[in-house]
Amino acid sequence: MNLAPSPAAELADRLRALRRQQRMTQATLAHALGISVSAISSWENSSDDKLPRADRLRPYALFFALDHSAETVPQLPREQDLNASERETFTALNRELIGLREAARNSPGTASADASLWTFETGPVTAICPEAPVAYRSPLADEANPNFTRMYRYADVDALIELWGHLRSRNPELEVAHRLPEEASPPDLTGHLVLLGGTVWNNVAHQLQTLLRDLPIQQVVVPDLFNGEIFMLPDGQEFRPLWSDYERTSAKPPTKEEITAEQTEDVWRDGRRRTLVEDVAFLARVPNPLNHTRTLTVCSGVYSRGVLGAVRALTDTAVRERNEAYLANRFPGGSFAILMRVPLVNGEAMSPDLEIPHNVLYEWSPSDEAPA
Repeated sequence: MNLAPSPAAELADRLRALRRQQRMTQATLAHALGISVSAISSWENSSDDKLPRADRLRPYALFFALDHSAETVPQLPREQDLNASERETFTALNRELIGLREAARNSPGTASADASLWTFETGPVTAICPEAPVAYRSPLADEANPNFTRMYRYADVDALIELWGHLRSRNPELEVAHRLPEEASPPDLTGHLVLLGGTVWNNVAHQLQTLLRDLPIQQVVVPDLFNGEIFMLPDGQEFRPLWSDYERTSAKPPTKEEITAEQTEDVWRDGRRRTLVEDVAFLARVPNPLNHTRTLTVCSGVYSRGVLGAVRALTDTAVRERNEAYLANRFPGGSFAILMRVPLVNGEAMSPDLEIPHNVLYEWSPSDEAPA
């Protein structure tokens, strides 16, 4: 009696057939897609119930939308370079592979390889963290200090520490590094890249934002905020943090010089103090514009709590599994951008739960016919 293949085996058979139809070795395909041969081998193994991440199937569909059998060194094409017939093939194949994966993912006994968007098959993985201006650094950031501590040069350290441990645990065999913007080298920038913080203190984030022309969400400086940058859509819609009403205080307000030195211009207005109660977080995953076989992930916020909220959306054990599932279902192609609310309780940033509709301010993917 012949048993029907499992859904995972059906996907593996289909991936293997696509490669063999073009008489291509696993090594050649791995090079074209920018992933390891072992990953290709695992995904094509009918007896292995591990599934490729959903975002890995889109490059498969894009690659096999064309005939590469006559090419000596096949290359992954760009979607915008496909003609009408190739685009139709790509769309149908991508839908087929995602459907096979979803059927396998929902079958018992199947282990998904996409346990985290922070898991990568290849390295390097580099987090670029903004550098705090000299005026706001601890004296321990000075190399002449006998107790010099390099990390005092970093801004958004809370977000970096949260992310760094997670990246290392998810990718124990890969090269994982963190850099200040001025230290980023070409190998760092063309690998899997994570940008932390806004565009003012992170020059790499500022430069790459100009390359992401299709991404509708931009982080911009506005004249009425001194200590952060808001998010804006092409139609001018703005996403800003929320503040409490002005607080009554009998204390003497600080001087203008003290407010500037402490970076609290947005807190003190006309001698009155207010409290930040909700920041805005920006989380995006798109192909790296400097190497489209690798990814670019952006974790930013208007203020530092928003940056931390963007990171914790996918690291906090209380919400990360639900958020991963939400992103996989909403954005099966793997590329997305999302703006989220980050409430503050007792001054602490709460991790946004994407299953709560109120927390999602705006979302986008390349496959959307119109902005969400």
